[in-house]
Amino acid sequence: MRVQRTFAFLDLSGFTSLTATNGDERAVEVLIAFRSTVRQVCSRRAVRVAKWLGDGAMLVGVEARPTVETVLEVQHRIGESDSPVALRTGITIGAVILLEGDDYVGHAVNVAARLCDLADAGEILALPDLCPHLPAWGAVLADGSTAIKGLEGPVAVVRLGLPAPGPDWQADPVCGLPLSPELAWATRPDPDGSAVLAFCADSCLETWEGRRPLAGVGR
Repeated sequence: MRVQRTFAFLDLSGFTSLTATNGDERAVEVLIAFRSTVRQVCSRRAVRVAKWLGDGAMLVGVEARPTVETVLEVQHRIGESDSPVALRTGITIGAVILLEGDDYVGHAVNVAARLCDLADAGEILALPDLCPHLPAWGAVLADGSTAIKGLEGPVAVVRLGLPAPGPDWQADPVCGLPLSPELAWATRPDPDGSAVLAFCADSCLETWEGRRPLAGVGR
């Protein structure tokens, strides 16, 4: 069966060196923290962890925008934490074959993995097809082209991320992403009415309001 999905590969850059320098126990601590962050974000934004890949993960989203938002949030949270390693990510969208109900075969999967391999520490590399699904508070930080193993000729690629925050920006009270109220998905007055809260997506607003259901993530 052919389906349209968004794929993201995440990898902890520098994990092997961390293990060699600080030992297995410290490496396991970092890996547990990484997996906990990914699980929390994916659960709230209805994106599936298709598989864990040692010091990385493969994510699958039925809808593109929540998957892009997930990658941006995970990248931000890892970058803002005291983690000794940085995250690199590759993300694509496309039609693939759903094999035996739980695996995916296709060009989009392969390219997402290749982009992750090409990304520097702290980078999110994506195909331009994902730009229309970028939230208003996200940004294309750079664009260009690169060679990808197994493909002929250079491939257009963009680097996604968060813009530099302005003086009026604030943190989403649920996910902590920095937001300008003008670029937020929604705003609400805080409980005492003294300020306006900005939310990056409906999932964060619903979580804050206490009406977010437990989301079953479709394949």
